[in-house]
Amino acid sequence: MTALLLSREDLCFQLYDWLHAESLLSAPRFAAHSRETFDAVIDSCERLGGDVLLPCHALSDREEPGFDGEAVRLPDAVVEAVRALAASGLVAATQDDAVGGLQLPVLVEKAAQAWLSAANIGACAYPMLTAGNASLLLAHGSPAQVEAFALPQLRGEWTGTMCLSEPQAGSSLSDITTRAEYERDTPLGPRYRLSGRKMWISGGEHTILGNIVHLVLAKVPDADGRLPQGTRGISLFIVPRTLTADEGGERNDVSLAGINHKLGYRATVNCALNFGEGRFRPQGRAGAVGYLVGKPGDGLACMFHLMNEARIGVGLGAAALGYTAYLHALDYARNRPQGRLPGPAGKDASQPQVPLVAHADVRRMLLAQKCYAEGGLGLVLACARLVDEQRIAREAGDGEAAASKQRLLDLLTPVVKSWPSQWCLAGNDLAIQVHGGYGYTRDYRVEQLWRDNRLNAIHEGTHGIQGIDLLGRKVAMHDGAAFEAYVRMVEATLSRAAGGGCAELADALAARLARLREVTAALLRVDDPVARLANASAYLEAFGHVTVAWVWLDQVLALGGRDDGFARGKRQAARWFMRWELPRVDAWLDRLADNDDTALAMRDEWF
Repeated sequence: MTALLLSREDLCFQLYDWLHAESLLSAPRFAAHSRETFDAVIDSCERLGGDVLLPCHALSDREEPGFDGEAVRLPDAVVEAVRALAASGLVAATQDDAVGGLQLPVLVEKAAQAWLSAANIGACAYPMLTAGNASLLLAHGSPAQVEAFALPQLRGEWTGTMCLSEPQAGSSLSDITTRAEYERDTPLGPRYRLSGRKMWISGGEHTILGNIVHLVLAKVPDADGRLPQGTRGISLFIVPRTLTADEGGERNDVSLAGINHKLGYRATVNCALNFGEGRFRPQGRAGAVGYLVGKPGDGLACMFHLMNEARIGVGLGAAALGYTAYLHALDYARNRPQGRLPGPAGKDASQPQVPLVAHADVRRMLLAQKCYAEGGLGLVLACARLVDEQRIAREAGDGEAAASKQRLLDLLTPVVKSWPSQWCLAGNDLAIQVHGGYGYTRDYRVEQLWRDNRLNAIHEGTHGIQGIDLLGRKVAMHDGAAFEAYVRMVEATLSRAAGGGCAELADALAARLARLREVTAALLRVDDPVARLANASAYLEAFGHVTVAWVWLDQVLALGGRDDGFARGKRQAARWFMRWELPRVDAWLDRLADNDDTALAMRDEWF
């Protein structure tokens, strides 16, 4: 069954032949590893995904998390699966040896994680959030906070969350109203009492492991009791469900307000939480005890450390779900007899039926899925390699190279989150279509995969938010240096393709890159930010398709002279993408060049 999660052949090609993971071994940080250790980690995740996570995927969908009056309950198999993930050491896979980590490249960790996400993405949300929580504390917490709250998470003993949204604020974080009142200084940092409500908290309440470390955004009132306005007044706090033994070991004033019942991703309990409701009174007083991380007002900057990591994780999960659905559709199409081909022989009922894959329209759908799945995975892994390159440069003391890699990664983060979330979901839709009526039933896995993947277009920032971030901030930052670095990256591939027998593919990409550069410059000259960003989602679409076209061209070049079925399939998928998918960019860029105001000029009363 694991063969229908991912293609090991493609994963190894992308990891070693295309992205040259072994070249990372020359960095001191990764010198203790080898290709054998990389493969061993991937082997372990392939087994864990197939043997532990996959068997409870359907169960976790049928039996949603529930509250029995005392605690949130999940199916025993899901609890054991999450505990197995925690015990695997993967939460600390990329962290320093000094904190119990494996010091694996992020590139290898993401390649391994893909097996788990393809098997049961809902169960994977707990360790993913925990890893991000601990990483944030390692970067911004005090040594005492790291010892008390990060290390137990890295050891697989506790889990972690991030608590941003509120019922009345949603994605508008400047409108949050959770309050944090200073109480006193402690060895764990300035201690506050928090009160407020948080919504959409994945992993917010359960009893899978020993404690839950909530990272909570809140505002500190001024001397008159007024909350600061805007995002600059937001601070970040560690709010454990249970206080540490040194702080009394009591249940903190964090209570479950409700469980959100979701379309998919049901293995992940998603909650509304109340802070400071008074149901629990640590040390005899209402208010959730929280410890300030960093400086007052720096909360959002700190939280973006976790959010940007999570956005790469979202893209990975979306690509993995698209990939496994593609393999299921391919397997079904190869084994399901259906009809006969057009022509005189096709009308002869005495002739045997042909498999679905023999029909051109089914091959069209499978080819599109292959483009989305393999291209989406490639985009994620390319960004993961950038994370490693940035860290290598920083640890080598090459500040300029580290800054350049970071700018390029910042630019691509909205794309790596959004493109797989949209187009691998489109692949999931096609997988259902290949199955026909069976795809719409629970007899086959593809309908659940579609429902699971539908969330990825929403969480960690919708397409609209990512588009505004890309066009409104990222392409213009550092006087356009990040965008120019991106252009140079694509042009380097185009230069190599000039002598590589890929003229048709290269010409198609070069034309769209030039047009993207031209339209980007025109949009940046629009003074009115409302008008400039009205079609930011279309800009994100165009940018994403150009980037994935680069992924495909670069992978074709990595094939070299290879001419087996795998290589021919890669080349055919690249040809499909350039001929059928990349032309979508033309329409998006035409309307962006016009700075079309059709949506902007629409009025509420006209709907």
